[in-house]
Amino acid sequence: MTPLAAVAFLLLLLLRLPEAPTTAAGDPTPTPWPPQFHAKLVMDYHGNMSVSDLWYDWPGGRNLHVIRYQLAADAPYYDNEWNNGTSFFYTPARRACRSAAVGVGILRPDWLQPGAVYLGRRDAGGFDCHVWAKADFITYYEDVDTKRPVKWVFYTGRIAYVMSFEVGAVLEDAAWQAPEYCFNKDSEMAETANGHDGSFIPRSVL
Repeated sequence: MTPLAAVAFLLLLLLRLPEAPTTAAGDPTPTPWPPQFHAKLVMDYHGNMSVSDLWYDWPGGRNLHVIRYQLAADAPYYDNEWNNGTSFFYTPARRACRSAAVGVGILRPDWLQPGAVYLGRRDAGGFDCHVWAKADFITYYEDVDTKRPVKWVFYTGRIAYVMSFEVGAVLEDAAWQAPEYCFNKDSEMAETANGHDGSFIPRSVL
């Protein structure tokens, strides 16, 4: 199982976990994501580095994660997720594609609030942040002043650093279309997997 598949598997388990205690009275609550945004991320998985563009479009029911691994000759790798529970994972340089029907959609804007536990304020690379944990799986850092996400830390050791966060940024519709080689001659999904696949972002953590 690839690191991304392992992350997706464990994140999807959050759907079945009981909710953790909510924040105490007076504690801040996580700021919901804007309905649409573009974030640039630097990710570190035990020294395995990558950069990515995350396009989130809640009104459109879609989430696109474009990942470029360090010095990878076949970059980029696309994780294209839809609110109907369908995801496509493809690498145009190799004309390779996998698809998955996982039965859940993309994250809601307020995905972090139910069950999040407030851990207090911490420094994150010079940013004064509110910090929350959810289900002992993800630790989420939010800038106190701007309310923008700063860092996400997964218990596996994967860390995502938010380098920029453009509220309201929208990707053109054509860029969301999965390539033709993701479909067979009957225009059905070329491959369907029950359960979990290579997604990085949690799915519908309610």
